[in-house]
Amino acid sequence: MPRSESEILSSPYLKAFKFNELKNATVSFCKDNLLGEGGFGRVYKGWLDEETLTAARPGSGMEVAIKMLIPRGFQGHKEWLSEVNYLGRLRHPNLVKLIGYSLEGEDRILVYEFMPGGSLENHLFKRNSPPLSWATRIKVAAAAARGLCFLHDSESPVIYRDFKTSNILLDSEFHAKLSDFGLAKSGPTGFNTHVTTRVMGTEGYCDPKYRTTGKLTVKCDVYSFGVVLLELLTGRRAIDETKCDEEKNLVNWVKLHVRDNDKVFRIMDTKLEGQYPKRGAYVAANLALCCVNVEPKYRPPMTEILEILENLPSQKHHNNASP
Repeated sequence: MPRSESEILSSPYLKAFKFNELKNATVSFCKDNLLGEGGFGRVYKGWLDEETLTAARPGSGMEVAIKMLIPRGFQGHKEWLSEVNYLGRLRHPNLVKLIGYSLEGEDRILVYEFMPGGSLENHLFKRNSPPLSWATRIKVAAAAARGLCFLHDSESPVIYRDFKTSNILLDSEFHAKLSDFGLAKSGPTGFNTHVTTRVMGTEGYCDPKYRTTGKLTVKCDVYSFGVVLLELLTGRRAIDETKCDEEKNLVNWVKLHVRDNDKVFRIMDTKLEGQYPKRGAYVAANLALCCVNVEPKYRPPMTEILEILENLPSQKHHNNASP
């Protein structure tokens, strides 16, 4: 049974903030505290007292990220409520922690733990960002896989539906956590194999089978995970409009180049400068290709993916690096 709005908002894990408390915590949503903005709205850095969760002076207390959503009518409210619903009751080291929310008039605000490392997207694709080592890339992939395993194996399975590099946030030690549960959906129950739903997701990461049928399963997240794993290996975006036609779609480009294992080095991110275990690269690339298989039934479950990633050769056992 879906939970009512009042049940969702009365989560014992969350604080219901007054708008003015969050205004004070961000110094009136001042520009200097703006962390980022996009189609969803703006994210500000704020400060709260760790004990009372009341507004604190900038630089003191606990740093938090305060996301103010652009009012988008019913759909905007639905996604905001979905986020409160899932992050308000699910707790795991690889899910970003939701501290509370504010709902006053048209304002929809969410308060999260602050992730100083920002998004994986920025580390991979932002110009002048220091390149991530092989070990860090695999560490991030494994942590994100743990988050998806937790969602898929919960008592009531949850399909994340928007797994992508911009939704993977990092702390100062590069521990990864999944954020933004606006599109998350409860998975099938009982004898049902899928949930039929309006197609939502991000181009390049969205399972093509789901796009054509509207049938949502946990294997849709597995497809998206495969795309992100390919981004980590190649340093290329899922969709890159600046490339020529045959290179625009990352999955298609990789399939074109990795017809046999001897050619895996062709797709590897040049920023790695060959500093990765050859065997590990083979295994990771083949794993990613299994995840993006056009047939969902041939994609491995997240538990299997995690086990493979946790046993991948790391830089410590680095030998026989690719040229």
